[in-house]
Amino acid sequence: MAEGAPEPIWSPGPIRRQTANIRRFIDLVRNELDPGIYGYPDLHRFSLEHPRQFWRAVWDFCGVVGTPGYTVVEDFDRFPGARWFPDATLNFAENLLRHRDEQAALLFRSETGLAGQYSYAELYAAVAKTAEDLRGAGVQAGDRVAGFMPNLPETVIAMLAATSIGATWSSCSPDFGIDGVVERFGQIRPKVLFCAAAYSYNGKTHDCIEKVKGIVDEIDSIEHTVVVPYLAPGAPIERIPGASWFEDFSDKEATEVNFEKLPFDHPLYILYSSGTTGAPKCITHGAGGTLLQHLKELVLHVNLRRSDRLCYFTTCGWMMWNWMVSGLAAGVTLVLYDGSPFHPGPDAMFDLVDEAQVTVFGTGAKAIAAWEKAALVPRKSHQLNSLVTLLSTGSPLAPSSFEYVYRDIKQNLLLSSIAGGTDIVSCFLGGCPTLPVHAGELQCAGLGMDVRVLREDGSEAATGETGELCCASPFPAVPVCFWGDEDNQKFHAAYFGKFPGTWAHGDHVMKTDNGGYVIEGRSDATLNPGGVRIGTAEIYRQVEVLDEVVESICVGQDWEDDVRVVLFIRLREGLKLDEDLENRIRRSVRDNATPRHVPAKIIQVADIPRTISGKITELAVRDVIHGREVANVDALANPAALELYRDLPQLKE
Repeated sequence: MAEGAPEPIWSPGPIRRQTANIRRFIDLVRNELDPGIYGYPDLHRFSLEHPRQFWRAVWDFCGVVGTPGYTVVEDFDRFPGARWFPDATLNFAENLLRHRDEQAALLFRSETGLAGQYSYAELYAAVAKTAEDLRGAGVQAGDRVAGFMPNLPETVIAMLAATSIGATWSSCSPDFGIDGVVERFGQIRPKVLFCAAAYSYNGKTHDCIEKVKGIVDEIDSIEHTVVVPYLAPGAPIERIPGASWFEDFSDKEATEVNFEKLPFDHPLYILYSSGTTGAPKCITHGAGGTLLQHLKELVLHVNLRRSDRLCYFTTCGWMMWNWMVSGLAAGVTLVLYDGSPFHPGPDAMFDLVDEAQVTVFGTGAKAIAAWEKAALVPRKSHQLNSLVTLLSTGSPLAPSSFEYVYRDIKQNLLLSSIAGGTDIVSCFLGGCPTLPVHAGELQCAGLGMDVRVLREDGSEAATGETGELCCASPFPAVPVCFWGDEDNQKFHAAYFGKFPGTWAHGDHVMKTDNGGYVIEGRSDATLNPGGVRIGTAEIYRQVEVLDEVVESICVGQDWEDDVRVVLFIRLREGLKLDEDLENRIRRSVRDNATPRHVPAKIIQVADIPRTISGKITELAVRDVIHGREVANVDALANPAALELYRDLPQLKE
């Protein structure tokens, strides 16, 4: 610890340090590759200075099932452009199904009280049957299979079945509206759609059949729709063209999975990131890079072992679902939960931890803040004997939340705040079981991640100085491409347009004297309410279809340790914003995007600032409402409009 640095809020005991997976990995690297490796800083330095040796060591240590080939990386000096394990062949699903015994692979719990369980042997058998069903439906390597699903065992089965064939999996959560789903799946044109008949949230059951019909009507590539009878076994699926129940998808039988051996960068997942303009970007992730990165994080950083039970509160539209499911490759038991984390009461997740004996639990920073506001003291109301690690992501975790966890939840607990995102389906910054925890800080940069904090001019920021979170060297989890981005222009612009040859992530971050990091929010116009990144373009599309609205601008406002969505609208001359119009705006956004997109505040303005080229300037408005100086006012065509957004009373309540 640096001289004068604050004392840690928690430190691992000697047994935890000595028995950690990363301790064994350090010993392996020291004995076989570099005798100077003794602790995490040494190992991180080694991972950057010797990337070939490091990533091959991760492959071997984590027991990747596949053929690595001779070459670890080609063209490492090209970023982007490096090719990892160019001669390797593997199958992602085979790695997640390497265990086929009677240990529980999946435990399912729902807010409705439903429960279920699959052993690894039962999961393998279910995947074998569904994979054969997909083959019978004409699905081949390279085809897309989509899920419009809650967090169910069938979702995991469908993903593994699709990827065992070499199909590419993509999913949205069922709270998306038809437009939001079509904007995503319509670009990638899936052949098969998996969905549920209904889902439950906060005590209410929501029918999905009409939504699914609307989606299938709009996307003509969907040849088969497979419906899980969840919460509505008698649903009228005959209304959906080409629909069948999950158990009746086909009459195929199979006891073995025929895993297709594929190149390292074969497309595995398509995830979505919406920006300020245009349709959501279809971020395509390779099988090998995703697998290797997830194993590194889950085995070394999170310290997962076969005896662990991993539960991350997530929907299937958030990358944490993809991340969590990779825990199967470490042989753990996944605890899947569908519903609200606060139903029937605010302590629902602690009930789940005790009942399912969860050892590693993950959630968003907003949930931890909500527990504190609800005055929950789980260390008094619950046992929590099994809980070893608490993971937090999505948005910055405030120092007060760290203090709350150790004061009111559990003292002997590794609290790991982690940060990365959809763009890499993994983390740049995370935790380490052998390092201390400091309040408000992420413990370390991830192994193999050449994290830099850069000023606007591209120079490296000093310790304690805020800058842009960047990565200066290639890593295996760099996306393969944006689907449909034929010349890779959008991909380059998204990550490498700001600093050529360096990945710019879109987060403001500061490195601390402890060697940790503090995330201070987004550096771009992406919204981050509740830790879920959403783009403004989807809000604009639903708002500006209303006749009364001429144009709008949407920003995130820092509010109560979170971000709330604020929508400013300019109306046709003579009109005033009233309750009816507010309700119609919110309903349009909720029905056609998601509840997360719904603005917390809607405010009428007389003008909207824009650049000389005519583009609305969200960053300038965001700076004004937070009382910050606006950079480059000279680039605005109507700089006086910014004054309309300053010191608004509506934003103080």
